[in-house]
Amino acid sequence: NGRTTVIGVALALGLGFGWQAWQQNQQQAQDNASALYQQMLQALSTAEETSPDAGKELATQIKDEYRGSTYAQFAALHLARLAVYDDDIAGADRELRWVLTMAEVGGEIHQTAQLRLARVAAAQGDTGGAVTMLQAAESEFVTSYAQARGDILLADGREQEALLAYQRALASLDPTSPAPTTLTEKVEYLTARLPSEAASLTAEPAPAAADS
Repeated sequence: NGRTTVIGVALALGLGFGWQAWQQNQQQAQDNASALYQQMLQALSTAEETSPDAGKELATQIKDEYRGSTYAQFAALHLARLAVYDDDIAGADRELRWVLTMAEVGGEIHQTAQLRLARVAAAQGDTGGAVTMLQAAESEFVTSYAQARGDILLADGREQEALLAYQRALASLDPTSPAPTTLTEKVEYLTARLPSEAASLTAEPAPAAADS
C-alpha cells in the first residue's frame, strides 16, 4: 500500500508539473506571437503600400510558427488585404479560405473572412457563389452582409435584388442610430431608377429565429 501511495503521489505531481509546464509554454507562445504581430502592424503602418515586404514576411512567419493562434488568423487577413492591393485575387482567395478553416465557425473572425471572401469571389466573376456566402450572418454582421450582397448584385446589374438587399441592411440597423450616408444614397438611387412597383417592395424578411 505504501508503494502504491508513493506511485500515486508521484504521478499526481508529474501531471501537475506537466500541466504547469504546458500552460507556461502556451503563454510564452502567445506572448511571442503577440510581439511578432505588433512588429507586423508597425511594419505595415510605416511601409509604403507598394512595398510592404517586411510586414508580409512577419505575417507569414506568424502563420508558420503560430498556426493555431488567433494572431495567425489576423495575419492572414492582412495578407489577403495586401494581395488585393497587388491585384493578386487568387492569393487573397487562398488566404481567406485558410482563415475559414482555422477560425471558429460563426465567430467574428470567421464571418469577417467570409464577408471579404464573398467580395473576392465576386471580383473573380462568381456572383452566385458570392451571394450564397452572404445569405447567413450572425446578428452583428447582418447589416454588413446585406450591404455587401447589395453591392455585388448591383455590380451584376440585378438592381431590384440589390435594392431589396440594401433595404434589408437599413431595416437591420438600430433605429436610434443614423443610417450610413452611403447606404441611404444607394437606396434612394435605386428607388428613383426602378419602376414604382419595384421600388415600393419591402425589405427582405429577416431570417426565422431558430426553434428553442
